[in-house]
Amino acid sequence: MTDVYDRILVPTDGSEPAAAAVRHALDLADRYDATLHALFVVDTDKSWMTVSKVEVHDALWEVGRETATRVLAEVEAVTADAGVELVTEILEGSPDRRIPEYAAENGIDLVVMGTHGRTGLQHRLLGSVTERVIRETTVPVMAVNAEASD
Repeated sequence: MTDVYDRILVPTDGSEPAAAAVRHALDLADRYDATLHALFVVDTDKSWMTVSKVEVHDALWEVGRETATRVLAEVEAVTADAGVELVTEILEGSPDRRIPEYAAENGIDLVVMGTHGRTGLQHRLLGSVTERVIRETTVPVMAVNAEASD
């Protein structure tokens, strides 16, 4: 019998909800002897907010890449302690588009994502990356509520 999960994707942005998702994904990867893929998507699509799109895009990418490197190093540290195989990747673009693309291109069996628990007007204005990924991907998505996971 083959394992249910061979490749687990955990997108992270360094937030507490993402950290909760990393903990759950790491536990699952350890349990199923799966490879854990940690993905940081630098949201360069925010560059539409100004006239100087190239400058903003470059600045977002530079700052985002530095943050991504730091966040993924933290994931690498906890993963090494657990003895789980890890693949890390930094991409740019819209997270709700890049996460499903990465999952499809890398044969991901499960996506584990944190949720911020936004409701009401805040949810309507900002939406939910997790919600959009659930709609766009063809693989199961586990949504981890940081408040309920501890």
